Amino acid sequence: MAGNSQRRGATRKSGSKKGQTVGSGGQRRRGLEGKGATPKAEDRVYHVAAKRAKAKAKAQATAATTRSRNASRPIAGRKDNEGPELVLGRNPVVECLRAGVPATALYVANGTENDDRLSEAVKISAEIGISILEVPRTDLDKMSHNGMHQGLALQVPPYKYAHPDDLVDRVHTSGEPALLVALDNISDPRNLGAVIRSVAAFGGQGVVIPQRRSASVTAVAWRTSAGAAARLPVARATNLTRTLKDWANKGYQIIGLDAGGDTTLDEFDGSAPTVIVVGSEGKGLSRLVRETCDSILSIPMAGPVESLNASVAAGVVLAEVARQRRI
Repeated sequence: MAGNSQRRGATRKSGSKKGQTVGSGGQRRRGLEGKGATPKAEDRVYHVAAKRAKAKAKAQATAATTRSRNASRPIAGRKDNEGPELVLGRNPVVECLRAGVPATALYVANGTENDDRLSEAVKISAEIGISILEVPRTDLDKMSHNGMHQGLALQVPPYKYAHPDDLVDRVHTSGEPALLVALDNISDPRNLGAVIRSVAAFGGQGVVIPQRRSASVTAVAWRTSAGAAARLPVARATNLTRTLKDWANKGYQIIGLDAGGDTTLDEFDGSAPTVIVVGSEGKGLSRLVRETCDSILSIPMAGPVESLNASVAAGVVLAEVARQRRI
């Protein structure tokens, strides 16, 4: 029996250097007991299989995070995910504020040198209740992507588009004959802003643009419209051709603009309810839209110029329609 000093070998012989020693009495018996089954290789921290499994789990987590971010990121070409954007530079920011663009925040980089434009931007923002935020220049660099902000940026919220039916309701409310403008293949937001400004100036009730393959009301369009985008509704049509046909059934004459039209502006009668369809300077009107028009109108020109900019052509026709209706 372990620990029995009477057992042979349990005590040292009397002639040993250390003298007689009593046995352990079984106190180390637990150290000889089994520790159970050996863990799997994946469960042993320092095993190659465990390191490989950990790396695989980390890669799967990273992939899941990437998919989540991509799901919430705006997709190129889709308009329903548009978010706020920034107007960069001192002159553009001041122009937007003067025009009454409904901005939500003015960002000023720390340490920006003051001048008349910066002072005016801060003053206008304070007067109309726009938040003025001082941020490190490095933060503004990241927000603007190119760093061309001159220490000043204006945040503009996404534009709230109307429905084409809202423009018809606006026509009925105004009591005036319809004067609407539809844009086809217009991809430059400056052209869009200029058209909005002309429609507002000559008594039109609204502008309609296609949902796809068209410029949208961005900060550039806001600035070009000189604030008219805040007063004039811009509608977005899922199918422009279908919208034009619906308006034609309501008694509106659909007039397309093209250099090779069958009617000149001198012969045009704009007293009836009218929808002016403007195509791009390069592509012109698309085939289906052109076929929907009741007539194609051209502007007589004395010089050797083949065509006018889309927004200029729209402004000329709108001015003529307004002149005829004043008579």
